[in-house]
Amino acid sequence: LPLIVVVHSFLYVQGDISYNGHMLEEFIPQKSSAYVSQYDLHIPEMTVRETLDFSARCQGVGSHSELLMEISRKEKEAGIVPDPDLDAYMATSIKALKSSLQTDYILKILGLDICANTSVDIRRGISGGQKKRLTTGEMIVGPTKALFMDEISNGLDSSTTFQIISCLQHLVHITNATALISLLQPAPETFDLFDDIVLMAEGKIVYHGPHDYILEFFEDCGFKCPQRKGTADFLQEVTSTKDQARYWNSSEKPYSYVSIDHHKNALVFKKYSLTKWELFKACMMREILLMKRNSFVYVFKSTQLVTVAFVAMTVFIRTQMAVDVLHGNYFMGSSFYSLIILLVDGFPELSMTVSRLAVIYKQKELCFFPAWAYTIPSAVLKIPLSLLESFIWTTLSYYVIVIGFFRQFLLSFIIHMTSVSMFRFIATICQTVVASVTAGTMTILVVLLFGGFIIPKQDKWGFWVSPLTYGEIGLTVNEFLAPRWEKMSGNRTLGQQVLESRSS
Repeated sequence: LPLIVVVHSFLYVQGDISYNGHMLEEFIPQKSSAYVSQYDLHIPEMTVRETLDFSARCQGVGSHSELLMEISRKEKEAGIVPDPDLDAYMATSIKALKSSLQTDYILKILGLDICANTSVDIRRGISGGQKKRLTTGEMIVGPTKALFMDEISNGLDSSTTFQIISCLQHLVHITNATALISLLQPAPETFDLFDDIVLMAEGKIVYHGPHDYILEFFEDCGFKCPQRKGTADFLQEVTSTKDQARYWNSSEKPYSYVSIDHHKNALVFKKYSLTKWELFKACMMREILLMKRNSFVYVFKSTQLVTVAFVAMTVFIRTQMAVDVLHGNYFMGSSFYSLIILLVDGFPELSMTVSRLAVIYKQKELCFFPAWAYTIPSAVLKIPLSLLESFIWTTLSYYVIVIGFFRQFLLSFIIHMTSVSMFRFIATICQTVVASVTAGTMTILVVLLFGGFIIPKQDKWGFWVSPLTYGEIGLTVNEFLAPRWEKMSGNRTLGQQVLESRSS
């Protein structure tokens, strides 16, 4: 424990902090414990089963395998027949979780099996109580040794709360884990499931010890619980200045309690349960699933791109534009229009990224996966989409407006990938839909202004910072250095004259 010394209104902390005999830098505290928040953060496109499956896959089985196999061996030697539910849990926790066996068990215990294949979506998904149970199940499906649960009964009825706490009691007893749970006015039958009670009042611990001795402790302190009074209600009122007097009964006695477990399995010494390749595959499969769930967005974007391409074809028709300086500006305008379309095509990434950020940060802090395991798959899987969008636009506009198909296609692909990455970056920085849309709109405005077409090339930093600049340069050079623009006009070709007129 740290030694805290206060001198001249300044707070100094000295000493070392250890847990189970190990210093904090010797193991991974974030992986050895898990915080179950009262806020329900889940990706809305995923179903309940898929959410638990992904959590189980990322967390692995830890030391469950060794512990449960040892328990099973001792039970056989002693001739003990285990409870069917506990036996099922032990069987599903011994092997690696590629299947959904353990997920099925947790779904059954938490009463989520009826909505296992329902999405978490707020509008047409699971209820608030089911979402609360899912938040709890997301963590208990893993092998974490210490669970810290904050008001997990919010939105639940007493029977469901009892079922969840009962499941946690079995889990703690089987795996020698620790669960610190705060509940709001628990029912008597739920209260009786706890092994130890931590009672706090006015920021201080009044009692920390076994459940069976708490009433005896307060009797020794001079307070007695009436026979028909619930223990939980008594504990809340006996620490209240207003209600304490009614329970006064006898004199007080000192109390001391010692209880600690130094077993090494209470700690986790590896930050992530899976190998780098397994983490990559798990995040890749989830990203593929999310892309399937958002397939309407991508189909709509492609359809929209085809429609806009047909409109552009009717405006910029190559057969109606001569190869001269006057019409050169039309060709340049068509190239700039292509850049605009491909740039704004990545705008939907803002809302889709923001909707997942809170969940990604939560899972990252819980050591489900590192940042790269989420970033790389999400970036890689956008490549085929960018290729498709670029191919659609280039194919439709190539024969009608410009020439140089493959270079045009490559440049369009790079611009589209830049757009997608840029909007994902903006969403990651801003983290809210309103801020992201505002910042994204301003970014588009700045990028267009300094791209080199609306305002001709200036020796300003904005020109070289804008990603549209390089796309504009690439597309115009690809077009105006083509053979059909090599006709001489004076001492320069037509293509050179057009480029120079735009300061390119």
